[in-house]
Amino acid sequence: MPEQAVLLVNLGSPASTSVPDVRRYLRAFLGDERVIDYPAWFRFLLLEGIILRVRPKKSAHAYSQVWTPEGAPLPVTTEKVRAKLETALGLPVLAGMRYEEPSITGALEKLRDLSVREVFLIPQYSHYAMSSWETVVVKVYEEARRVAPGLRFTTVQPFFADTDYIEALHTVSAPALAGDFDHLLISFHGVPVRHLRKADSSRELVRLAKSGVKKLLVMTPAFTADCLETLEEIAVEGKRAFLAAGGTEFRQIPCLNDSFVFIAFLAGRARAWLEPPRDAATLLLTADGTIQYASATVSQWWQVDPGALHGDSFPNLFVFEVVSSDPEWLETQ
Repeated sequence: MPEQAVLLVNLGSPASTSVPDVRRYLRAFLGDERVIDYPAWFRFLLLEGIILRVRPKKSAHAYSQVWTPEGAPLPVTTEKVRAKLETALGLPVLAGMRYEEPSITGALEKLRDLSVREVFLIPQYSHYAMSSWETVVVKVYEEARRVAPGLRFTTVQPFFADTDYIEALHTVSAPALAGDFDHLLISFHGVPVRHLRKADSSRELVRLAKSGVKKLLVMTPAFTADCLETLEEIAVEGKRAFLAAGGTEFRQIPCLNDSFVFIAFLAGRARAWLEPPRDAATLLLTADGTIQYASATVSQWWQVDPGALHGDSFPNLFVFEVVSSDPEWLETQ
């Protein structure tokens, strides 16, 4: 049995669009002290006395706008990422949600039953926030102490500024960026104002339209997978607000989701954990040899920015001659 595995973690979604299921999800989500960081007694009164009386019905309607035949977008996409990454790595890859299913606890129990000893933990958030990155990581550690105390974790740190992540974003957004637009809006999801002050996306969309922007392009790099915030709050409500304020065209760049560049990014991080750094390079080519993605390790080898390689023809980059038939030597080259 493998002793190493990868665990993908995210916040989660309701089990269905029914009001009771959404209420249960919101109770867990908003009851988290890292999401609403008021004293417990005040958080309880706020939730049970106000929020959970009115919010579930509205949120259930919002979820119904983006629900797929397979279920909520976030867990559906996460499962696709999990399966593709497992195929790429050839070792167990599991997924767990902070709230609802598939649960972090269930994933840890499976890892324990597989006799896994070392886990590469990948929070599906590019940046740190107490209400997202921290709460999922803390939940993993807490539950592991309870159900799988023998597991050892290596946790991927926030990667928002990492070259290979930025290059993956560029690859996914390049077709839209090559189109016709007046303004690019990069929107990050909200956290409590005491954690980070930011402009509200809806107000900003209205402001842009009133300032004369007609064709707007929006991207949401804080999310690695499309979810309620990107598919409903931005793509539906945000679009409606922008068009009502005078805009004429609203387009949104999808998140990385289960794109080949994101799988390559994740696989590169996992391989760097599994193997020496020399084996962590990732280079993705089209059928004709055109470079679509180059990892940070590739750039170190060739001493160029990975973005400079995008679109180049791989066969034209260099010519080499095999001077040994030793399989071990060939592998190192």
